[in-house]
Amino acid sequence: MDMVFLSKYYKFFINGTGITLFLSLFGVIFGVIIGVFLALMKMSKKSFFSMIASAYIEIIRGTPLLVQLFIIYIGLPKVTGIPFTDLSIGIIAVSLNSAAYVAEIIRAGIQSIDKGQMEAARSLGMTHSMGMRLIIIPQAFKNILPALGNEFIVLVKESAIVSVIGIHDLMYNADTVRGISFKPFTPLFIAAIIYFIITFSLSKLVGILERRLRAGDSNI
Repeated sequence: MDMVFLSKYYKFFINGTGITLFLSLFGVIFGVIIGVFLALMKMSKKSFFSMIASAYIEIIRGTPLLVQLFIIYIGLPKVTGIPFTDLSIGIIAVSLNSAAYVAEIIRAGIQSIDKGQMEAARSLGMTHSMGMRLIIIPQAFKNILPALGNEFIVLVKESAIVSVIGIHDLMYNADTVRGISFKPFTPLFIAAIIYFIITFSLSKLVGILERRLRAGDSNI
């Protein structure tokens, strides 16, 4: 690889990688928070909440992220009257998209916990919400950690789509370098390597955390 090329344009890739990681991190944090509420709503005995959550999940999962991104980019400032920055629009879009997938992961994790756990919590005087918050959800998160890790990895890769609204993420900056260097392949190759390093590192970290959790359970 041309070291002169890297020395000249490396800041584009470093800055773009920082934006990609920032966007993905907050996307997965807000996605998990919203996903928890959606999962609980879908599992609610009140049909109104269950229908709203189910409709949201089906709509989000049934439409492309690109379409959702443009709807939020164009529609949200008009509806709210707030001049959102491009980065905040990107975070909102990927968070709302990720939340639908995370909600189904969390719901499956909660349903995998033995019902006797909740009965034991209720027998100790806990309310249903306390039992969910203190006993069921923490156990569910241990079970779904690999799936959540995979969702984070997918989100890092899918975040490249925010470049279409002008966010200077890794993909946007790679395209910028292609234009100013007149090298169509090299910037994409470097971006691909960076994406691989990020996702490979994340998968290894999730694996380490999963093994530690299993070791902790075996010592109990």
